This record gives sequence, C-alpha cells and structure tokens, in this order.
Amino acid sequence: MKTATSTGVKLGIIAVALLFGAFQSFAGQLRSAPAVSDPMANPSVMRTAGRTTQPIGHYEYCKNNVADCNIRASGTKPTRLTRKRWNEMLEVNTQANASIMPITDMEYYGVEEIWSLPDSFGDCEDYVLLKRQNLIAKGWPASSLLITVVRRTNGDGHAVLTVRTDKGDFILDNLEDRVEPWDHTGYTYLKRVSAANSGIWEDIVDTRHAEQIVGSVK
Repeated sequence: MKTATSTGVKLGIIAVALLFGAFQSFAGQLRSAPAVSDPMANPSVMRTAGRTTQPIGHYEYCKNNVADCNIRASGTKPTRLTRKRWNEMLEVNTQANASIMPITDMEYYGVEEIWSLPDSFGDCEDYVLLKRQNLIAKGWPASSLLITVVRRTNGDGHAVLTVRTDKGDFILDNLEDRVEPWDHTGYTYLKRVSAANSGIWEDIVDTRHAEQIVGSVK
C-alpha cells in the first residue's frame, strides 16, 4: 500500500522533472531555432511596407553625419544570435541606460527635437544612436541595428533600437533594461530605418492592436 507521504514525494519529483524538461526545451529552442526566412511564419519578426517619411530629427542628424546615413548593405540577412551576441545586446543596453541621464531636448538644448550621440544626457533617440554605435563597434552590421519609432500605450511617441537576428527582432529600450522580442513590449510600431539603406525609412505593418480593437467591438 502506498502512503500519502510517499505519493506526495513522488508527485513532487515528477513536478520538478516536468519543470526541468520544460526549461531544457526552451533553452534548446533558443540554441537551435532556424534562421528566419518568412516573417509570416514567425510573429517575432516585423513586417515592413515600403518607404515612408524620414523623421525631422533624423533628417537633421544626417546632414551632420552623412556617412552614417549612407550605409548601403550588400545583404540584409539578420545577424546570427549566439550567446556572445546576446550578451553584447544586454551589456550595451544596460550600460547606456545607466550612463546617460534622461532629459528632453527642450530642457537640454532649448529646442523641440535634436538627434545626437549623447555624452551624459539625452532623450530616447540619443540612447538609440549610442547603442547602435556601440554594437557596430563590436562588429554588428548596421543592417541589423535599426532606429525605430513607436507609440507608447499612453499615446506618446518614442524611439527604440530594433536588433534583427535569426531568432527574431529584439528591442533595446532606454525605459527597460530587459531585452525583449518586439511583440512583447506593448508598443505600437510605426516605422524604422531600412535594413538596406541607413538613410531610408520604411513603414512597419503592425496590426496586432487593430485586431484587438476589432475583436472587442464584435
């Protein structure tokens, strides 16, 4: 006859084994997930819909940084996400967030919008430029590091850095030290720099929130 104690111990062992197996499965997916080729087959990859207008702040930045806005990629294949690359993303994101004090352009420069590499102070676009520069210095291609404009849940505009990898698109954000897939952030995505040309912007197809609104009306 099985006692209640022995049964409880066995159930506990089984529960631990199941949790461990689930963790191993998740880790295995991270290590061996196939390279993304079809955005529709992988919801963690953004879709774009052609050329759109360039933000005025980026336009002014490009007048003073012509070479940085004239990078034409020979190929736009996403960067392979290795453990080293993942750690580089985490390091660059947290270091920039910790080293730069957030301040608006109006407070710092006395004007509405200026995009520039920050030294000690900056707003969201400046964080993005710094993180992009630091990852390029580590060997990342510019075609995988895309300045992106989003809308926050409160309606405010915001800028983040989209990092394109073969495991999906990840977001580096000055409001968050965690690096998350783009569709886990809660933002509505509007447009981003083209992977093929660092001076061109493209619309982002983001129907997730529209679908939620339609669903709530029905």
